[in-house]
Amino acid sequence: MGNDLGLGAFGVWTFDFEDHPAALVRDSVQELEELGWPAVWVPEVGGREAFSLAGYLLAVTERMSVVNGIAQITAREAAAARGGGVLLADAYPGRHVLGLGLGAGRPGVKPLTAVAEYLDAFDGAEEVRRVLAAYGPKMLELARDRTSGAHTYKVNVAHTVQAREILGPDAFLGVEHAVLLETDPDRARTVAREHLVPYLSTPYNLAKFRRLGYTEDDLTGGGSDRFVDDMVFWGDLDTVVDRLRTQQEAGADHVGVQVIGVRAGETAMPQWRALAEALSPGV
Repeated sequence: MGNDLGLGAFGVWTFDFEDHPAALVRDSVQELEELGWPAVWVPEVGGREAFSLAGYLLAVTERMSVVNGIAQITAREAAAARGGGVLLADAYPGRHVLGLGLGAGRPGVKPLTAVAEYLDAFDGAEEVRRVLAAYGPKMLELARDRTSGAHTYKVNVAHTVQAREILGPDAFLGVEHAVLLETDPDRARTVAREHLVPYLSTPYNLAKFRRLGYTEDDLTGGGSDRFVDDMVFWGDLDTVVDRLRTQQEAGADHVGVQVIGVRAGETAMPQWRALAEALSPGV
């Protein structure tokens, strides 16, 4: 497969650090590092700014890699992103990966053109390791040709196979996947559907799901069982781990594991502990 960027087989993908108090973020990420998680992925969705959050996480850890998944290109000019990436690469050699992507996009903006132009303006910072949020063939080709590879989010295993074919054997492929440690099918699917609501109500996500072969019946009423089970791996620990490994077998170099179903005001640390023991994520 492709370049693993030193991230290991599995990492933590979490929204938690978008709004948890800084002290709790510090304690959590330090424990994740001690548990053996080699990487943590953090989004930028209206909570904390991408580069300051990445810098904080790198500052309070010693070995763990930090990946922006993603830093939205509409949030800052390419020169600002380049400057932030260069600083983090210099301060924390080999530990930061800058994931770039359009994010929610803007009316009238063609995603492929916008991202390509952004990369044109970003060029000249070879020390900045970067990957690109990519789903369709042309964006995956752009990720292959202009960055270290691709980061995908909310895709099924079949998409990972397709993405690997387009990226070829050398480019990096990081795949986020949601998990839920719940064995009751009704409860699991209820929680999963709550998690999937935002993705079933945004046009660009719906377009992505349709390209993956899901029908209108799959994408209405909270999502069919087939759709829900593909997007959220649920069950006991062994079942969840086995299903996560199918993403590896399909061609992912690294899987960012997003734990869902955590009650408000709590953290996913109990689940991260159990998953670290079962996955040996750094291997």
